[in-house]
Amino acid sequence: MSTAFDGIRNVVLVHGAFADGSGWRPVHDRLTSQGYRVTIVQIPLTSLEDDVAATTRVLERQDGPAVLVGHSWGGTVITEAGIHPNVAGLVYVSALAPDAGETTAQQYEGFAPTPHFVIDVGEDGFGFLNDDKFKIGFAGDLSDADAAFLRDSQVPINMSVFGTPVKNAAWRDKPTWAVIGTEDNAFDQAMLQHMATRIGARITDVPASHALFLSQPDVVSDVIATAAQNAAVSVG
Repeated sequence: MSTAFDGIRNVVLVHGAFADGSGWRPVHDRLTSQGYRVTIVQIPLTSLEDDVAATTRVLERQDGPAVLVGHSWGGTVITEAGIHPNVAGLVYVSALAPDAGETTAQQYEGFAPTPHFVIDVGEDGFGFLNDDKFKIGFAGDLSDADAAFLRDSQVPINMSVFGTPVKNAAWRDKPTWAVIGTEDNAFDQAMLQHMATRIGARITDVPASHALFLSQPDVVSDVIATAAQNAAVSVG
């Protein structure tokens, strides 16, 4: 299938913590089959600065305006990196969305804890999701085999990133969309809805776990395509 484009063809996908870019494969395949040019960022999860730099390198490679998409921690990354002039719109996929001057950790304040999302932190300050809680906390709607592969291939994150304030909030100046998994055990649902509403996102709710990029790729891809079509109007 091929789509005629009057506007945005480029899509840049940013993964979150405890994962890598390979989880975007189903979304990538759907969008590329429609004619989008999709690039997946492999952020190192070592610092906000490093993750933003990795994203910026990919944005610099785009041949025109792009929709920038972030999952989970990737939402914080796109909030900062999204000020790049090649970014025409933002999509937050069950993602964090701090304001300028705020830390990621501050987004959790006042919301219910998530007892199934358990992070084991090593002496070096890097965290892995607990093996026993991984499926229920991260990938409850995936098969046991798929959840086990994600568990066994997870990428640790430097936990200090959650205390780093963002300097810029791209969502203040760029059109924004959000996809929220209503069965997400990584965040309090009220927290997800609050963040998406605060940034003025067009919100799509879908019954899904935190791994909605894998379990609901059709919905996620459709929202990204909608963002590409509508952000194209705003950049003229």
